[in-house]
Amino acid sequence: MFIDRIEIHVKAGNGGNGAVAFHREKYVSHGGPDGGDGGRGGDVIMRVDPGSNTLLAFRYRRKFEAENGKDGSGKKFHGAAGEDLVILVPPGTVIREAGTGRVIHDMSEGGGADFVICRGGRGGWGNRHFATPTRQLPMFAKSGTRGEEKDLLLELKMIADVGLIGLPNVGKSSILSRISAARPKIADYSFTTLSPNLGVVAGGSGGGGFVAADIPGLIEGASAGAGLGHEFLRHIDRCRLFVHVVDISDRYGDGDPVADIKTVDGELVKYSAELAGRPQIIAANKCDAADMESEQVKKLEEFAASSGRKVIYTSAATGKGLPELVSEVSEMLKGLPPTRVFEPETDPEELSGAANGERQTYYRKDGNTFTVEGEWLFNLCGQVNFEDYESLNFFRKVLRKSGVIDKLLEMGMKDGDTVSIYDFEFDWVE
Repeated sequence: MFIDRIEIHVKAGNGGNGAVAFHREKYVSHGGPDGGDGGRGGDVIMRVDPGSNTLLAFRYRRKFEAENGKDGSGKKFHGAAGEDLVILVPPGTVIREAGTGRVIHDMSEGGGADFVICRGGRGGWGNRHFATPTRQLPMFAKSGTRGEEKDLLLELKMIADVGLIGLPNVGKSSILSRISAARPKIADYSFTTLSPNLGVVAGGSGGGGFVAADIPGLIEGASAGAGLGHEFLRHIDRCRLFVHVVDISDRYGDGDPVADIKTVDGELVKYSAELAGRPQIIAANKCDAADMESEQVKKLEEFAASSGRKVIYTSAATGKGLPELVSEVSEMLKGLPPTRVFEPETDPEELSGAANGERQTYYRKDGNTFTVEGEWLFNLCGQVNFEDYESLNFFRKVLRKSGVIDKLLEMGMKDGDTVSIYDFEFDWVE
């Protein structure tokens, strides 16, 4: 089964919590604070698997979580870091935001290097970090921060220099099997090819080799969902050159190669005008069974001349014209831009935990109750011991220093009003 578009949920590991502990050993009855720090949470890393060409592995597993960091303990024992989670994807996978569809990263960029999609949370500090000359026995530690999590859309866009396009049953798969080592399924009926096939073609006399993709047959209405073309048009997005294969054998007496080409061109325009403008070579296939003096062949020659396309007569059955086709493609590729890489449409900082709300604060007033929320406040509450006087003073100082108290006063907070911050509530007194 070929799957090339799927949504998944990924979450990095949470950081471990710092420990509240005090030094204990023989003859030392009241040692100082020595709580260890928590370990960092594991990252979620996307990695290219060169041997894969489908997202089938994600069909039954859609949720991925990296390991949490371990909590710290006494005697300055730090918690272990969480193990990173590596997710393997096929070459050419484009990672998008689920919902918006904005591109986060193209896994063909930089040769398919690893990409950290979610970073693990930081480990919390042990209480030894909070010791001061005036606070020698801190009864609180810092909790680990939460790891990033995202809903992603994985979209496979195959990496191919050349796309073989055309109506069903014109011989695209047959040509690919003759010019490369690919062995696609071939049969004499429409829609034999149910998924794109890739083949590496050795360079002809014109130069180096290239990768060709056989795209399942397009029909009229493909861009709107008809046939198989709608599912696989995305796989020609990266192609630098198209070989437009048409059947000129006219075995049923109703063939019109020019009309066939216009049908496919029309679907390309509807899908992407930029894509439709890329260079094309016309492979007039099944020439071994064609009348080369027929009216259809003459019309094809005239159409090709008027549209600036070269016609190469080929036969996948006999191999005629295929060396010339390979040589012409190799030569044309030399002067074309490199394979397309999809640029990110999101700001990396926007997607990071720090920018995605670590200092964003949300306020709500409901009568005499003022509610304050934010990721940084959630993390702050995790490091406070609300039963300890010094820890509570530390919490209030952070609220005032960060501007939370000033904002609440601007909103009309008065003595006796209630402030609610996650699980902690207190009555405001000036």
